[in-house]
Amino acid sequence: MAKNVIVVGGGIIGLCCAYYLQKEGHQVTIIDKSKMDSGASFVNAGYLVPSHFIPLSAPGMINQGIRYMFNSTSPFYIKPRWDSDFLKWAWFFKKSCTAAKVERAIPVIRDLNLFSKQLFETIKASGDLGNFHLEKKGLLMVYQTKKYEELEGKNAERARELGLEVTQLSAEALKEIEPKRALNALGAYHYLCDAQTTPPEFMKAMTNYLSEVRVQIRQQEGVVELQHNGDKIQGVTTDKNAYTADEVVLAMGSWSSGFTKKLGWNLPMQAGKGYGINLRDTTGITMPALLCEAKIAVSPMRGFTRFAGTMEFSGINHHIRRERVAAIAQGVAKYYPGLSIPEEAINTAQYGLRPVSPDGLPYIGRYSKIKNLVVATGHAMMGWSLGPATGKLISEVVSDKKLSLETSSFHPERKF
Repeated sequence: MAKNVIVVGGGIIGLCCAYYLQKEGHQVTIIDKSKMDSGASFVNAGYLVPSHFIPLSAPGMINQGIRYMFNSTSPFYIKPRWDSDFLKWAWFFKKSCTAAKVERAIPVIRDLNLFSKQLFETIKASGDLGNFHLEKKGLLMVYQTKKYEELEGKNAERARELGLEVTQLSAEALKEIEPKRALNALGAYHYLCDAQTTPPEFMKAMTNYLSEVRVQIRQQEGVVELQHNGDKIQGVTTDKNAYTADEVVLAMGSWSSGFTKKLGWNLPMQAGKGYGINLRDTTGITMPALLCEAKIAVSPMRGFTRFAGTMEFSGINHHIRRERVAAIAQGVAKYYPGLSIPEEAINTAQYGLRPVSPDGLPYIGRYSKIKNLVVATGHAMMGWSLGPATGKLISEVVSDKKLSLETSSFHPERKF
């Protein structure tokens, strides 16, 4: 049965939800308070990463976070602050940082990523979005020290156990795979299971397609209230209009938890800010790479190369910490001798706020107390990679269809 569905949020998750919902025959409206041309969906590295099967809440992250807390240039920065929601989230995060919980999460994240990568390929083959950038060169995990060779070696061995294709490359082999740009590294692990896209290109193509198939897209319109009577939402009020809805999909990213509070529901989540620098000059870089020690993503996209990274927990704000952006540029120079990122590129760096759940797993599913509210958020650093899979699952939930994957690990009301 066709339904009138409102998707609140126009990032990668919201657009993918709308894409699959309209495929199921539903009437879809997307509402977003922005122009839908910036934020985490536009600033990320564009990776599709089955290789990223270990959640952020890995053992040792608490100690690492404490060690980095007072260093605003560190890759993982927590701004000290007294905030009850953050403290509660931090407590849940600590409880999630156990070997047993992470081990349970690993195959779940792998399966969701593999499913999403397959869906990216299906979208590409359909022609719906035209010839958008999708390359399957894999991803290099580049290391400079024996310590990280060993650490990444353990991850690579686990990846092989999970059926993912990965090989180790020597410094000499790196020169062969990246011949036009020297790399200062001992070697790398090459995850052939990964792929890459250009996010701004994909987002524009997806928005154009949805408009063509009569999905209503309401930009610069902020949702003020979800009108609910008992266990059902009956309408959505914005600062410009009022809408009726059979189903509402909450895909507001880092803003989702603030909105659920209005419904009397505390959804544990924090905004993790990341930065991206775009360099349009020719760099000679052709291979997507993660620089292990610096924790920087290097992504050769259509028309530019992006250098992205950092995880900053400082609440929802729009402040760009110049020292953190500069740290990315300095880190890049240590791996790519002779590659200097100009001040202009540093000064025009962008940021995105990634919605981070305490256990590093997304929230996908219905809220039990309001039967027509479906949640799609909390993807942390994997929102881009997991967009199509989330959209497909949400469309199946709304359509009351059998789910493509088992989703209990992603339930929005799970215990931590």
